[in-house]
Amino acid sequence: MFSNTKRVYNFSPGPATLPTSVLEEVQKDFLNYQASGMSVIEMSHRSKVFLKIYEDAIASLRSLMSIPDRFDILFMTGGASTQFALAPLNLSAPGRQVSYINTGSWSKKAIEQAKLQGLSVNILASSEDKNFSYIPKDFNLAEDQDYLHITSNNTIFGTQYKKWPSPVLESEAKTKCPLVIDMSSDFLSRPILDWNNIALLYAGVQKNAGPAGLTIAIIAREYYDREKENTPSLFRYSTYAKNQSMYNTPPSFQIYMFLLVLKWIAEQGGLVKMAQHNEKKSELIF
Repeated sequence: MFSNTKRVYNFSPGPATLPTSVLEEVQKDFLNYQASGMSVIEMSHRSKVFLKIYEDAIASLRSLMSIPDRFDILFMTGGASTQFALAPLNLSAPGRQVSYINTGSWSKKAIEQAKLQGLSVNILASSEDKNFSYIPKDFNLAEDQDYLHITSNNTIFGTQYKKWPSPVLESEAKTKCPLVIDMSSDFLSRPILDWNNIALLYAGVQKNAGPAGLTIAIIAREYYDREKENTPSLFRYSTYAKNQSMYNTPPSFQIYMFLLVLKWIAEQGGLVKMAQHNEKKSELIF
C-alpha cells in the first residue's frame, strides 16, 4: 500500500492527482477484481462484471450531476480536442451558422475545427483584447445559430463562467440558443444548476475525475436528428447512445477508475462540498 510511500502533489492540469484511497482500492483489486479471477484491465467489456461497472458509473454520474433523463451519457475517447470536431459535425451542417465565445486557447482550437467543416462561424464575443483576462458578458445573437459554444473554465488564463450565458435567438422570440459546453477543466468541481438550455456538455476526465483516455459527452437526445447521413458511424453521438458506448471497445479500465472517483466524490458530500473545498483551495492560491 501507499502508507509508507511519500506522495507528490501534482499541480499539472492533467493527468492530475487522484485520491489516494481510490488508487489503493485499484491496487488491492488489480489482479483479481471481485473474485472474478482477472483484472478489470483485461476482462471483456461485454462481461457481466464489466457491464455492472458501466451501469454503476452511468447511474453515479447522473445522480451526482443531477442530469435530467432527456440526456444520454456517453463514454468516448480522444479527449475534448476530438469533441471540438465532433460537436459541429453532429450539431450543425455546412452553410449553417454557429456561434463561439472566444475566451482562450481551447476556444480557439474549437473555433478552428468548426471552420474546417465549412460552417459559418460567428465569434459572438471575445476577451482577446485583454489577453483573455475576463469573461465577455455583453453580446447579442443577431441571426439563427445552431448552437453557442463556450469553454466553462480556462486553465491557462484563470477565468471561469459562474453562470451560463442564455442569449435569445433574435429571429425566434423567447427561444434560447442551445449551449455546447467544454467543461474539461472544471468537470465535477461544482454543481450544474441549470440544464434547460444545454444541448451538449463534454469533458476529458483526466483533469479532475480519472486517468487520461476517457471522455464524457452528455447530450440531449433531441439533437440526434441533426446528424448528417454521410457522417461515419463512430463519429456520431447516436452510435454511442444506441450501443451503450460499446460500438467498439471502450476505455474500460478508465471507466472503472472513473466510477471509483465518482463514489469518492459522493462520500465527500457530493458536488456542493467539492465546490466549497475548491473555493478554499483557490483562496489559498489567489
